[in-house]
Amino acid sequence: MGAVTITIAAEHPALAGHFPGAPILPGVLLLDEMVCAVEQERRHAGTRWRIGAAKFVKPVRPGETLTLEHQSLPNGSIRFSISSAGQPVAHGVLVPAIAPDEPHDDGRPVETSAGPRASGAQWAGAPERGSATLLKVMIFLALRCGRPVAHGILRVIAAYFFAFAPSARRSAREYLRRALGHKPSAIDRYRQVFAFASTILDRLYLVRERYGLFEISTEGEELMHDMVARGSGAFLLGAHLGSFEIMSALGRRRPGLRVAMAMYEHNASRVAAFFKAAGNPASAPEIIALGHLEAMLRIRDCLDQGKFVGMLADRTIADAPAQIVNFLGRAALFPSGPMRAAAALRRPVVFMTGLYRGANRYHVVFRQIADFSQPAPAGREAAVRDAIAHYVALLEGYCRSDPYNWFNFYDFWHGADSLPEAAPGAGA
Repeated sequence: MGAVTITIAAEHPALAGHFPGAPILPGVLLLDEMVCAVEQERRHAGTRWRIGAAKFVKPVRPGETLTLEHQSLPNGSIRFSISSAGQPVAHGVLVPAIAPDEPHDDGRPVETSAGPRASGAQWAGAPERGSATLLKVMIFLALRCGRPVAHGILRVIAAYFFAFAPSARRSAREYLRRALGHKPSAIDRYRQVFAFASTILDRLYLVRERYGLFEISTEGEELMHDMVARGSGAFLLGAHLGSFEIMSALGRRRPGLRVAMAMYEHNASRVAAFFKAAGNPASAPEIIALGHLEAMLRIRDCLDQGKFVGMLADRTIADAPAQIVNFLGRAALFPSGPMRAAAALRRPVVFMTGLYRGANRYHVVFRQIADFSQPAPAGREAAVRDAIAHYVALLEGYCRSDPYNWFNFYDFWHGADSLPEAAPGAGA
């Protein structure tokens, strides 16, 4: 346990204009002081930290004396708290900027041991499989020979990973048993791997703006049209289910549909990096890098400009806040951060998925989850819980209707039902 005491002087430049006549300390300044206090400790020297989770309890006036306390957690994160005169001001979790407990942006399998937050830790930090040279060759052939030829080659690659990824096979078998309602065959499990590989290949054509290659049907597109016309922005929550990138094709069809992706950018996969290099820089999506102090401000600015902020909301990270919800018949952890951000910024939330349905066909779905711009009769906390439960219910429904689109190739449920708060029906 470490602790330090600080006092922010009334003339601090961060207080200028925040707010005239009634100055309060900006939350970003509190977090910055906390990070500095941690980094100054000898045992943490050389480690860069980012905010995994933070909650502000009360405002701080200039001149108040603050006590900053922090404690290392077994997974390498740090729990912190800030108080003033014994009263809590803020608390949260710091996470190493690059750490083994951080997620990648694809569904590659993980061979890690169990942990108390295993639904977040099991999939994070495994080395990415595959040869960089083979990937470059595949990109060349896909662009030179076209999608039909590339799809044929992809069947062989998918078969290789199906045969030589035992951990992924075990996890896929458990998921498919729940989604299909019966023991999956080898063909079922291969179809899931091939669907995943197909959506990755199609990312390449999407970043190259070859939208004409795809046959896209939509459900709920009128909802998006209405929100674009309203111009107040909204959160677009997806999952590792189908293709989120297919949104770019719809954006082409509807110019006002602008999406900024909020993600942990340094966890983007090597595949994504190669595809980005092969694409058109002018059409690259706007990325809001999470884990930085200014991320929430950038999200707010994008929303104020009428943009949609996209996030994948099915994977937990370290000790960030999460809610236990029944998913496909068993308790699972789902992050609460995306929904809390939407509630704090008072914006609507829309569920989105781009389901791959074979050949060149995609079905894009939009369903409204919640509208936090409207008052919540039971309070914000209850509204957030209900919205997360609604998100999970939609996710479960599409897992059952399109089971081969689930691309979390790790033990998604591991450990959740053994947590103290995992009472029957918790979070649902």
